[in-house]
Amino acid sequence: MALVDPAKIRNVAVVGHRGAGKTSLVEAILHTAGAKNRLGSVAEGTSTMDHDEDEIKRQMTISSAPAHVDWDKRRINLIDTPGEASFINEAMGGLSVVEGALVVINAVNKVEVQTERVWKRAADLGVARLVAINMMDRERASFNEALDAARERFEGSVVAVAIPIGTEQAFRGVVDVLQMKAYTYDDTSGRGKEAPIPDELAGEAEAAHEKLIEAVAEADDELIERYLEGEEITLEQALPALKTAVAQGLVFPALPVCATKNIGVDRLLSMIEFALPSPARAGARTVPTADGSDQVSLEPDPEAPVALFVFKTISDQFSGRINLARIFSGTIAGDTQLTNVRTGDKERTGNILAMQGKESKGLAGAGAGDIVALAKLKDTATGDTLVDPARAVRFPAYEFPPPAISFAITPKVKGEEDKASSALKRLSEEDPAMQFRMDSQTHEMIISGTSQVHVEVILDKMKRRFGVEVDLHPPRVPYRETIRGSAKAQGRHKKQTGGRGQFGDCWIEMEPAPTGSGFEFVDAIVGGAIPRGFIPAVEKGVVEAMEKGVVAGYPVVDVKVRLYDGSYHTVDSSEMAFKIAGSLAFQKAMQQAGPVLLEPVMNVEVIAPEESMGDIMGDLSSRRGRPQGSESLGEMHVIRAQVPLAETLSYAPQLRSMTGGRGSYTMEFDHYEEVPAHLTDKIIEEAAERKED
Repeated sequence: MALVDPAKIRNVAVVGHRGAGKTSLVEAILHTAGAKNRLGSVAEGTSTMDHDEDEIKRQMTISSAPAHVDWDKRRINLIDTPGEASFINEAMGGLSVVEGALVVINAVNKVEVQTERVWKRAADLGVARLVAINMMDRERASFNEALDAARERFEGSVVAVAIPIGTEQAFRGVVDVLQMKAYTYDDTSGRGKEAPIPDELAGEAEAAHEKLIEAVAEADDELIERYLEGEEITLEQALPALKTAVAQGLVFPALPVCATKNIGVDRLLSMIEFALPSPARAGARTVPTADGSDQVSLEPDPEAPVALFVFKTISDQFSGRINLARIFSGTIAGDTQLTNVRTGDKERTGNILAMQGKESKGLAGAGAGDIVALAKLKDTATGDTLVDPARAVRFPAYEFPPPAISFAITPKVKGEEDKASSALKRLSEEDPAMQFRMDSQTHEMIISGTSQVHVEVILDKMKRRFGVEVDLHPPRVPYRETIRGSAKAQGRHKKQTGGRGQFGDCWIEMEPAPTGSGFEFVDAIVGGAIPRGFIPAVEKGVVEAMEKGVVAGYPVVDVKVRLYDGSYHTVDSSEMAFKIAGSLAFQKAMQQAGPVLLEPVMNVEVIAPEESMGDIMGDLSSRRGRPQGSESLGEMHVIRAQVPLAETLSYAPQLRSMTGGRGSYTMEFDHYEEVPAHLTDKIIEEAAERKED
């Protein structure tokens, strides 16, 4: 089989903020490289990459999609990723399987929030980066302002390797300041024509060339000595030094482009091929063994045992699962037997596909360094590692942040609960950032995601693919009830129906138990007041009564019940009668023992820019939050607080508004505490309304 040499592969994630034109740029790359006959348009619905109905409807990328082109005898694998905050986890996951990132910046809006997030993720992973300043034909577009913003916001040396010819609508070409050549574009073929550098740009081009050479020299000890001594750095010396500096994350080349007019895209392709490292150049990856006991160095060697990582799963109602995978070592064919490290099960690679958006082409095989799609695997999902058992390793999967917002869902058609549950479980395989569960206390179906938009997109998919429609509503807070005092009460059940009657009689004493202890039942019967065989029935009646308290019908916790007296009838007494008696006694005693409502309190950790701290602290206070401390985290600040769960249901959109999308938060349950008296009546009213409904 014909495999691609790892030295001739470039794996590139295309990342940036929503609206920067990432997908349009990928479309231009496909057209320029000859993989597509015409420029695709997201707005017109002719895009190869944004082909999903939801993407066309919402005019944004929702799911990462792979593509590939051949350029200068090199294979460039692209992963087009979302820039919308609701789906940014797709981009974060995609960055873990590439050596290079193409960071796309809007020339009008400059560096935006999600661009900062993906840049930091790429830096943490050691991924080399290029910067494409896109939309150069727009009104108020400025290459220099966007470049200055990138230098200010990103660590490292962002330096122009090309400058624009013309501004806004007059943008018509670029000057390659590395080789000091100009290229102009008079059609949308994407192939620039070499031309003289315009006289009005000669000085700017020389200055940009000098800055580029200086940046390259600073990243190379030998060159910086020559540069400081006044020696001229030749192009032959600068080229390999630039390549090394980019691979090491010391220099980040920036170029002006216009994707929709296909200007500068061929220069960008050449810079991707030249500057971004191949899997062979990036070298070995160190990963843990399957049992975590050791570390293994994986070379991108086609002859080595196979190790591949699944970074995304697509769930299709017709084709089933399609897994996108990066092969880190070895070679696979259509019948290669591998082991899923997570499950321990064997998998056969089956259909190997090269994806171009929604289109695919079968491959006989693929080798180290390549990115492929695998269809019809039995039980493999996002984050799984498939290996040759001869060398079992396990790649660390991207850990998705906890969901920020939750909704309860109710099928519009009664009786479709199981159908909805099954559909959501299928969709969760495709989107690990979404969580679905049944709440054991409220008996609601709960769906959680990164935002309301995220949840709505999931439900649109469920309707389209599985034919299930649901209504969204806020989830019920899992309140609980307990007591603050002690009480004694009798539970007496007596019923005569003409034949054998029913009789059960018990006395209990109830008192508060330590917080978190749950429930304690004490058998204090002496003298046979209640036969031993009926005492478990009393306890069962108490336990069942605890499922619905007397305040608002919520479960009762942290109580101690002592059964100390009672009476029975030799004929009419039964387990059922004493169970009912126990339930009645509990309800009476609880009403007399100072019942109160408890609410869950969460530990909340907010990460946001320093300038938003005042607004965040004020907002948390308005939500009955109690500060637990704060600390600086570079440019960001961390605030920790304890906040009642009922006050956090609408927090995600509010935090996004306060921080311009730059803030994030996590929360986890800490404890239950008493609901303030002025809020209890409202909760009781809501519970009564639900009961009536």
